[in-house]
Amino acid sequence: QVQLVESGGGSVQAGGSLRLSCTASKYTRSPNCMGWFRQAAGQEREGVAIICAGTREIRYADSVKGRFTISQDNDKNTVYLQMNLLKPEDTRMYYCAAELWGRTWFRADGWNYWGQGTQVTVSS
Repeated sequence: QVQLVESGGGSVQAGGSLRLSCTASKYTRSPNCMGWFRQAAGQEREGVAIICAGTREIRYADSVKGRFTISQDNDKNTVYLQMNLLKPEDTRMYYCAAELWGRTWFRADGWNYWGQGTQVTVSS
C-alpha cells in the first residue's frame, strides 16, 4: 500500500508563493504517475498537475498554467508543486495522488492512492 505524505501548505497573500511536497513510501514499484489535486468544501476534487516519470508527461489545468510547476525528485521519492502568483481562488485543500489507472488524468476517480491533504489559503 503506497503511502503519500504532503507538506508545505500554509497561508500567503495574493501574489505570493508556496511549494508543496509529497513523499511516497511503502511501494513495491514506483508509481507510473503522480499528481496534485485540489478541493474546496462542497466541490469536486479537481486535477491541478500531473507528472509521469516513464513518459516524461507533464500537464496542467488551464487555471494554473504559467503559475504552477510540478517536478519530481526520484532519489527522494518526492513530487513538488511550486505555486507562484497565487490568487485567492487558489485557496483549497491540496492532495497528492499516485498511480494513474484512468484514461483522464484530471479525474480523481482514476487514481489509486491519496495523501491526507494540505491546506493552502491565499488572502487578498
